Amino acid sequence: MRPPVILKTTSLFDSSYSCSSPSDRRLNTLARHFVCAHNPMASHDDISASPTAASDSVFAQLVRAPEDPILGVTVAYNKDPSPVKVNLGVGAYRTEEGKPLVLNVVRRVEQQLVNDVSRNKEYIPIVGLADFNKLSAKLIFGADSPAIQENRVTTVQGLSGTGSLRVGGEFLAKHYHQRTIYLPTPTWGNHPKVFTLAGLSVKTYRYYAPATRGLDFEGLMEDLSSAPSGSIVLLHACAHNPTGVDPTLEQWEQIRQLIRSKALLPFFDSAYQGFASGSLDADAQPVRLFVADGGELLVAQSYAKNMGLYGERVGALSIVCKSADVASRVESQLKLVIRPMYSSPPIHGASIVAAILKDGDLYNEWTIELKAMADRIISMRQQLFEALLSRGTPGDWSHIIKQIGMFTFTGLNTEQVSFMTNEYHIYMTSDGRISMAGLSSKTVPHLADAIHAAVTRGV
Repeated sequence: MRPPVILKTTSLFDSSYSCSSPSDRRLNTLARHFVCAHNPMASHDDISASPTAASDSVFAQLVRAPEDPILGVTVAYNKDPSPVKVNLGVGAYRTEEGKPLVLNVVRRVEQQLVNDVSRNKEYIPIVGLADFNKLSAKLIFGADSPAIQENRVTTVQGLSGTGSLRVGGEFLAKHYHQRTIYLPTPTWGNHPKVFTLAGLSVKTYRYYAPATRGLDFEGLMEDLSSAPSGSIVLLHACAHNPTGVDPTLEQWEQIRQLIRSKALLPFFDSAYQGFASGSLDADAQPVRLFVADGGELLVAQSYAKNMGLYGERVGALSIVCKSADVASRVESQLKLVIRPMYSSPPIHGASIVAAILKDGDLYNEWTIELKAMADRIISMRQQLFEALLSRGTPGDWSHIIKQIGMFTFTGLNTEQVSFMTNEYHIYMTSDGRISMAGLSSKTVPHLADAIHAAVTRGV
């Protein structure tokens, strides 16, 4: 009987397998890959060490960056175990119970969006949601604005107020003949960083008068009069941050006349529309004054405060131009700024805003809730003022009720602020700015005690 023929086969995973053709060699390479994948130790001998593996990190030379002066207040607050601690640093609204607030109208709209099975998560256009942009322009300029009716406004959705300012800053650095922007002293701590990184040169103009804890109107007018023609001027539309000091409408008119006569370019930061006075129209009046004269301007809007959409990062940048043709070309260039920066904005928050602004019932519900937030802050101002009066705290504290919006510039110095933090566990920025929205009827007496102790210490 003939012996059976034994065919010797060699596994592709056998290292003795001999490759005689290019296809065999490719198969062998693939086989080795699988061996290494199933047995990671098999490949270690073939991996050469990184030249930096035995040395320090390539980032070892970095120094630790300081905490953001505003957000750092919350970091310190969170580390404090005291049961009586109060955080008056970050600008976010709190209820009387000290809790974050989601507006009822926002919750309703969110539920409607969730229940709408036709919605998807596709990218939206570079400039954002069309409805959102159109309605945001109407909110700040007014539905009957000639600039809107003449199609002289281009609006793009931005990443809240900060992102809208940054897009506007980069657009101006690329396409405007002047690259100097004047900021008020003081201003929001992020303003200088945003515009410097956007490519603009930052200078300042006088705004706050420490002696009166009010507006240095004369200094403001002098400094803007001295600014080179064509310079950009940042203006807080309402509820100036950090001082809470706003010009009167008569003063705004004088500022407008000066800016137009010098051919300066106004750039409004509108972070608190409706949140300051409780009236959306009243808080937009300064912006509308400038639009009415037919001149050009920029406005950055945020829905963080007035709709409580802090974490949704919802904002808009509007540029009012001389003609519809110019507005169209401006929008085309704004797209070129946005595309490499974040490509396109998020859809969720803007959808909430658009739904509220275009529905009459939802809009009315929003304005009621918005006024309630503004009224509570006004009430906190009155309560704090009266508490200091009742304690006989030295000094004139009437600025607390004269200032407007989320913040009060107390006039306390760095040493007094440090004392209040160490002894009373009250957290605020070192310049004495406090967020009135962080106060409640329960915490006002504690704050008043702390202020009284701080200003009478050593007297």
